[in-house]
Amino acid sequence: MFSTQRQAEILRLVREQRTCTITDLAGRFDVSDETIRRNIKPLIADGLLIKVHGGIMLPERLDEPPFQRRMVASREGKRAIGARISELVRDGDSLILEGGTTCLHIAQALCARSRLTVVTNSIEVARVLAPRNGNRVFIAGGELRADDAAAFGDSVLAFLRQFHVRYAIASVTAIDTQGRFMDALPADVAFSLAAFAQAERRVVAADHAKFGHSALVHAFGPDAVDLLVTDAAPEPLLAQVFAAAGLEVSIGSLKRDDAQSTLESGDETGPPGGIAP
Repeated sequence: MFSTQRQAEILRLVREQRTCTITDLAGRFDVSDETIRRNIKPLIADGLLIKVHGGIMLPERLDEPPFQRRMVASREGKRAIGARISELVRDGDSLILEGGTTCLHIAQALCARSRLTVVTNSIEVARVLAPRNGNRVFIAGGELRADDAAAFGDSVLAFLRQFHVRYAIASVTAIDTQGRFMDALPADVAFSLAAFAQAERRVVAADHAKFGHSALVHAFGPDAVDLLVTDAAPEPLLAQVFAAAGLEVSIGSLKRDDAQSTLESGDETGPPGGIAP
């Protein structure tokens, strides 16, 4: 593959995944890390990509915050995941729900449930669920992250240790080919692990676009998770890894009317619909 073709493919991959590591790209194209660095150097110089530790990402756009972009990325898949989890969680259940975009879609779907006890670090999740159907919402205090209005830090982790919940629901940035769950920030990993320690059932919500990719931080292996909720079946090799670890995979899908509504509307408010069996 000529370098210009490889550069075009690298740009396409980063637009899909938001971040890519040098090692992941080198493996994908079967070239050395140094070759990838040479390929991306002019893209960085032209302002098309920016360097982060161990990888590359798209430059920020001042007119559209990253969280808003992530809310619409894989939106139909995230709504399908939310619909599946809204069937899993019953009225009166307790859960920890973090503040990623997938979890915000889940919060919107959980508006169909009542009398929930929700522990979260996210102002957005609390805003969606606190006024609904007799829910009780406990929100952690700490340093607030500007990107997604979620709190992180030691005080947040200490806050979580007070609770015992039925479900801890977390999202991730990527799941690599070895079944390792990956995230972009150490603080997100710390929150997920602390939440898992307080839950009877550990749930990861990740759409199929996360499969087969890596991110900058290794969060946990498949044996640390009880249930993966996604919108499409993983590739056979990845499915074998999950099965060997005893990880259950549940696949959600939107009904036709709900999928059409997702395509036609940019509105992110209101709960998504149900799923097909």
